[in-house]
Amino acid sequence: MPSGRTHDRITLWALPMVAGVSFWQTRSGNVTLLVAGGFMFGGLMFGPDLDIYSRQYQRWGVLRWIWLPYQKSLRHRSFLSHGPIIGTTLRVVYLSSLLAVVAMVMVAVAEKLWNVTVTWQDLEGTVGRSLSSYATECFALFLGLELGAMSHSLSDWGGSAYKRFRKQGVRGILPRSKIKKRKVISRSTGARKNQRR
Repeated sequence: MPSGRTHDRITLWALPMVAGVSFWQTRSGNVTLLVAGGFMFGGLMFGPDLDIYSRQYQRWGVLRWIWLPYQKSLRHRSFLSHGPIIGTTLRVVYLSSLLAVVAMVMVAVAEKLWNVTVTWQDLEGTVGRSLSSYATECFALFLGLELGAMSHSLSDWGGSAYKRFRKQGVRGILPRSKIKKRKVISRSTGARKNQRR
């Protein structure tokens, strides 16, 4: 598994390619900026390693405590944290839920202190209209976050596969279930031979 510094380098080296391809495909500077910005944020601060005490976790500074429940509920390198699409989706939903709670508290405080009248229906309608009006931009940002996270996960998986290949050869990169079945069969065959003696 590559170090945090290596993951950072991969993110920074891949950034020009991600920005170039997104501009080539969209011909939009705004969409390219959202994809590239999402890629940087996803690779440096919002990636799969938020499930452990990592560089990504430490970069949140005084706010890193918000990721503690996330860390406690997920096993490191599980499909829910490092899996394609689901990992990023889970982190977005988690952070959005926390921001929604903070927004509710702020609205309640504003209503009490400044006599501001805000209904939840108004707030929900505003958020819903914003998401539908900026659907392309939201998708571009999510795509950037996912690409940043996948650059991290793919380098983890590739690094681990390379290490297994160097130690065990081709057997190291075969699916483990096939290897375990072979070991179980050979052990049971060996036990039968011992019983015959």
